[in-house]
Amino acid sequence: MPKRGKKYKDSSIKVDSAKRYDFNEAIDTAISSSYAKFDETVDVAVRLGVDPRHADQMVRGTVVLPNGLGKEVKVLVFAKGEKETEARDAGAEFVGNEELVDKIKEGWFGFDKAIATPDMMGTVGKIGRLLGPRGLMPNAKTGTVTFDVAKTVQELKAGKIEFRVEKAGIVHAPMGKVSFGTQKIVENITAFLETILKLKPSSSKGTYLKGIAVSTTMGPGIKIDTTLVKDLVK
Repeated sequence: MPKRGKKYKDSSIKVDSAKRYDFNEAIDTAISSSYAKFDETVDVAVRLGVDPRHADQMVRGTVVLPNGLGKEVKVLVFAKGEKETEARDAGAEFVGNEELVDKIKEGWFGFDKAIATPDMMGTVGKIGRLLGPRGLMPNAKTGTVTFDVAKTVQELKAGKIEFRVEKAGIVHAPMGKVSFGTQKIVENITAFLETILKLKPSSSKGTYLKGIAVSTTMGPGIKIDTTLVKDLVK
């Protein structure tokens, strides 16, 4: 375990590790415990009662956070013809085809999200080993392989995030910045949990939401009472 600094220890004092907080109190505490000089991100971790080793228990999806993420999202679109124009008009920073593939082969990764039209996937597949490990490979399951380029660009720039359960059964996702304040963060978490609940695998038995915790980039984890989800998500 890395040695924790004095600021982290001072921040941790504000958190009762034995308590299960309600959502507003948890976010209030996370924000008040923030001590970094930059605008920290508020993250949520949800422990699910699934076994990701089984394909029918894989939880994966996307959600558009109502208040976004509080940062500029640079979008790249692999497309040809009229779809290039559509992507540019929608606000994509980088649009093209083979020339972008060549640029990425040379080591350029100046974008946050990538979209591809289906007819471009043969070309994009050539750099899959470069994009995949960085989480940048367009994927039909997350809606980033599509001919509906304009809508997808707008959603990504508005705060659409992708998430996927890890081997330990935990889903991590950013929920915005400390500067958002409690209400906007809770609204984002609500949208996220609504999506998580809709994706519950039919093969998952027993308790589905086993644990929820929030934290800022530099701060301690704060556990939330999972029984309160029913009150948050209608």
